[in-house]
Amino acid sequence: MLYNFELENTSDLISGLATKLKQRRLERGLSRSALTQMSGVPEPTIAKFEQKHKISLESFVAILISLGYTDEIKSLMQEPIYTTMRELDIINKNKQRKRGRNVIKNK
Repeated sequence: MLYNFELENTSDLISGLATKLKQRRLERGLSRSALTQMSGVPEPTIAKFEQKHKISLESFVAILISLGYTDEIKSLMQEPIYTTMRELDIINKNKQRKRGRNVIKNK
């Protein structure tokens, strides 16, 4: 199976994650029931995610942890993403901020 890494919308991204989760489960020879025992996530929740791509973040993370993806979860959003020096300057200026602003500035 080939993956499309240029997913542009939320629905496509979640669908891709559901497909990958099912593939990882099957590669390990796990039934949904076995994954339920490992993760504590109910079997119908796993089935719903694999088929309809709906799951809570808490359940998704529990499944990932049970499959050994703890380090990958922790590495998400570790570093800021920027595409211009201006964005980097703004990020560096705001590193210690505790609250956001209600202003959205165009690039």
